[in-house]
Amino acid sequence: MVRAGRAESAAYAPEERALLGRIEADVTEHLARKPRRLAHSLSVARTAERLAADYGASPFLAYAAGLLHDWSKASSASEQLEEARGLGLDFGVDLELVLPLLHGAIAARTLPERYPELPPEVWHAISVHTSAAVDMGPLDEVLFVADGIEPLRPDTPGIERSRSLVGVASLDDLFWESFVGGIVYVLEGGRYLYPGTIEVYNALAARRAEARP
Repeated sequence: MVRAGRAESAAYAPEERALLGRIEADVTEHLARKPRRLAHSLSVARTAERLAADYGASPFLAYAAGLLHDWSKASSASEQLEEARGLGLDFGVDLELVLPLLHGAIAARTLPERYPELPPEVWHAISVHTSAAVDMGPLDEVLFVADGIEPLRPDTPGIERSRSLVGVASLDDLFWESFVGGIVYVLEGGRYLYPGTIEVYNALAARRAEARP
């Protein structure tokens, strides 16, 4: 069942509470062999719910998206690659180069049939929760940020800065801080940076520059 300690402001209808309970039970079983991933997923769900309540998004959809965002990480890297190829996913580069991005796209393509009660916004948020996109809606931004700042994440300077902005900065600014921090993390680790991320960064940076007074 859905755990205690969730946002007090979130009052769910009986059918919503029942669906969240079913999803959480499914996720708990699906990720049973990966307890840290399960703990992270539950923590992201609670964090996303609180952020949604703070920023005017749907806590119900945020909680559901948080629970399901890492569903496909129950599979091994090779299994994810095989499934991504079978689904015809196209990132414009060899899929092995963008392995960390595949799980969201896989889940967004495969889970709607299992949970038809959830709207397209949930699946879009899950699909872009690591890569981001040029057009990020409130639910997209909430899940992206929650994934990066949930309490089980280590207290790095970048994460601490993003956490400090919750409730202070706008959701767009909070997302931007988290997004840029993720890019810095990739660069500092000498990892492959997905070209699509550069395109998103440039588009968002130009839009933010135009919006400045």
